[in-house]
Amino acid sequence: MKKILVINSGSSSLKFQLIDVDAGECLAKGLCDRIGISNSYLKYTRYGKESIILERNFEDHKDAFKEAILALTNKDFGVISDMSEIAAVGHRVVHGGEKFHDSVIIDDDVIKAIKECSELAPLHNPANVAGIEACKEIMPDTPMVAVFDTAFHQTMPKHAFLYALPYEMYEKYGVRKYGFHGTSHKYVAERAAAMLNKPLETLRLITCHLGNGASICAIKNGKSVDTSMGFTPLAGLVMGTRSGTIDPAVVFFLMEKGKMSVSEVNEYLNKKSGVLGISGVSSDFRDIQEAADNGNERAQLAIDVFCYRVKKYIGEYSAVTGGIDAVVFTAGIGENNDIVREKVLQGLEYMGILVDWEKNKAANGKEVDISAPGATIRTLVIPTNEELAIAKECMKLLNLK
Repeated sequence: MKKILVINSGSSSLKFQLIDVDAGECLAKGLCDRIGISNSYLKYTRYGKESIILERNFEDHKDAFKEAILALTNKDFGVISDMSEIAAVGHRVVHGGEKFHDSVIIDDDVIKAIKECSELAPLHNPANVAGIEACKEIMPDTPMVAVFDTAFHQTMPKHAFLYALPYEMYEKYGVRKYGFHGTSHKYVAERAAAMLNKPLETLRLITCHLGNGASICAIKNGKSVDTSMGFTPLAGLVMGTRSGTIDPAVVFFLMEKGKMSVSEVNEYLNKKSGVLGISGVSSDFRDIQEAADNGNERAQLAIDVFCYRVKKYIGEYSAVTGGIDAVVFTAGIGENNDIVREKVLQGLEYMGILVDWEKNKAANGKEVDISAPGATIRTLVIPTNEELAIAKECMKLLNLK
């Protein structure tokens, strides 16, 4: 039984999962929250057991990582006897820029390169590096792998990722579309191929990762050829609190009329917009749906805007891939909200997308084909599992069996 520890390190948090790769199961998971802040704690869950909250003092990511290992090896609620049972550690890294086209075994040169990409992801990459360095110090003999959110999209052709800015902006500063959620898009594409019983390299797919952060990917012959997020995760779909793609001149208008600074506009578009901004209710679709059901017109409008944007991308990307074999829904909303799926898919019958609406209602949280008889384009619901995908990348790169 190969056990892989998967780390997702944020600026003030460290999430972890211990994965049994052979069984495809999470043995235990946890969240070290409020790192460097008062009232920090560890929320720990062993598979099949109730979560427990442990008050802890995390001065930095090293403290958090130590406590994660102590929890996993605890004689009362741990799942391993000591950390030597961990075959490898997989780290989720948000931005690999143009340096990384695939996952990579971490060494000093890789850490340096990830740091150099921090200019492209100043809120994420430094935190990812902090998690890597904490792990390196505490488990120096355990191999580590970096899995990049951006790597899967590095197959996009230049005409798809380039912005129509003076070319020097790309040459000097790397201003281009990068895309994100790559690990999720790749994982569900592979699962879709298995469900359809066809080689991924022969398929044209549109994968819809719909959560609080949301993106769509056009996949042709197993490779990402376009995706909705851009230079940052702000572009593309309307999201929980992010605006998605807007006219760039709106930024200047906000700065002038609203007397906003650069940082204030950044906060406005990333934290106060999206379905939260439209509805005025919440960034959570469950709250918005409840409000809409009770007659809140702005809540219904937020749902309508979100679904319209998803529908539009499906049509756009079907042109990019030259037709599609399947549409895949994944992530929190995509997996669990049959109302959103129905609203997105209605009206796409002309494409050959025919859905069994009863199957759609029963599909939440399950891996299932919800297509109706006669559909020429399949519609799949596939729960994503980025942690398992990262663990499998570790197995592949390190040739673990």
